[in-house]
Amino acid sequence: MPLVSDPSPLKLAAAEAAAALVGDGMIVGLGSGSTASLAVEALGRRVSQGLRIVGVPTSEKTAELARQLGIPLSTLAEHQRVALTIDGADEVELGTLDLIKGLGGALLREKLVAVATGRLAVVVDESKLVERLAADYRPLPVEVVAFAWQTTARRLEALGAECILRLATGGQPFVTDQGNYTLDCRFRSVPPARELQSRLDGTVGVVEHGLFLGMTWQVIVGGAAGVRVLHREP
Repeated sequence: MPLVSDPSPLKLAAAEAAAALVGDGMIVGLGSGSTASLAVEALGRRVSQGLRIVGVPTSEKTAELARQLGIPLSTLAEHQRVALTIDGADEVELGTLDLIKGLGGALLREKLVAVATGRLAVVVDESKLVERLAADYRPLPVEVVAFAWQTTARRLEALGAECILRLATGGQPFVTDQGNYTLDCRFRSVPPARELQSRLDGTVGVVEHGLFLGMTWQVIVGGAAGVRVLHREP
């Protein structure tokens, strides 16, 4: 029985296809989120059958799941290059395969692993495919320093964002694995993704943001017609 509750057949099929990309002896980035967790479970089954890999988890939750499944773990400090990372995404832009990530709260570690990765495979169901990132007032997560987060929010608002502090159960601020806060930012008029990335990178108080641009190798999509693989347009 899957450890992820009530997985859809679409997610399961995509996750199994992603896990099949992993070969013996690989250093593998283990992503976060419901669909990526299904891929971790599939890898766990292969490890129990003799597959030899070392996983680099992108969150404490993923690390806990991998330990339950018997997947050996390491860190970027010990393995500075990762052969393949399997991760999910909140949005995948058709054509570019640029991503928005971070609604699950692990975007900083996810990005650190992604930039150390030779091939980033993203596994999603077809509902995550979009024509343009962050359009239609959809949220872009931004991880910020907890100290004086309100002043960082004001700087982001000057860029055209409407910012909402993410809260945990109980009404307290959600705290990331690195001890930061998350602002979910919505734009009524979204700048081009690379222009927005540059503005966010230059904003004092921003630790990292959920724009993952130019990083994706391929996207494995579970949909009504089965599993398909998307590659970035040249």
